[in-house]
Amino acid sequence: MSNLTDGQRIELIKKNIGSFPGFPKEGILFHDIFSALTSGDVCVALKDLLVNYVRKNHPDVDVIVGLEARGFLFSLLLAAEIGVACVPIRKKGKLPGECYSYSYVLEYGSDEVEIQKSSIKAGQKVIVLDDLLATGGTLDAATKLLKMAGANVVECIVLIELSDLKGREKIPETNVHSFIQYPV
Repeated sequence: MSNLTDGQRIELIKKNIGSFPGFPKEGILFHDIFSALTSGDVCVALKDLLVNYVRKNHPDVDVIVGLEARGFLFSLLLAAEIGVACVPIRKKGKLPGECYSYSYVLEYGSDEVEIQKSSIKAGQKVIVLDDLLATGGTLDAATKLLKMAGANVVECIVLIELSDLKGREKIPETNVHSFIQYPV
């Protein structure tokens, strides 16, 4: 798989993403990255794609931050490969010790995310990584939380973007990169 171009890697990943109409509720077409991860070739392509992108665009990044829950998978993989720290952002009450917290409103309620205060040093260059960008609420909350912690968020990277939902507009101060875009 290492002989593929990044464009070929994206196509391989995209053709293996499962689509599930009516999940989690009627009227939604769910694009499932876990379906693609059942192929070892896709796992290698995904790792290579992320590593190539970050090495080319952010060679001096200090921390990869993964968002709960799928972002955890990709953040550790990427951080280990490029040799930087990996830090999770989790839902409230899941992390021990002192945490920064940020509450935000979702389409159907509210949520709160946290990061351990000791996990980020002021001024560190951080990439936020997740599997999917939809309405942008979680990525927006993550970037605000990281700014509270003193981080310099250099980019948010997602594998899949539901472009019609315009989630990136919620975080206009932060560059967002997606590899695969779907209309809603």
